[in-house]
Amino acid sequence: MIRDVRDDEFDRVVEGAGRPVLVEFWQPGCGGCRALLGELEQIQVEAGDRLVILKMNVQENYLIPAELEISSLPALALYRRGQFERFIGGLGKKDAILQQLQDALDEE
Repeated sequence: MIRDVRDDEFDRVVEGAGRPVLVEFWQPGCGGCRALLGELEQIQVEAGDRLVILKMNVQENYLIPAELEISSLPALALYRRGQFERFIGGLGKKDAILQQLQDALDEE
């Protein structure tokens, strides 16, 4: 199961992960968000301990989504070494997401 993360713990969790972190920004009632979550659960199994996957509800958390200027959902953000690196495209497709994560996964 993919862990929820809140604004007040985000920096500590991401910086303390010790490996790449992928964050899904979502909100209740978003069908695309629910579909993506299923794909992320599969990615979590395949990536094992090489990747941490988190999810953040943007209706309950405002600071981090505002910092990243997230304007559409779902959104996937990759963090490496505790710092935002880039947004990941290919939303909804496990293989497309894994392909974009390959360099981060190979590094670990």
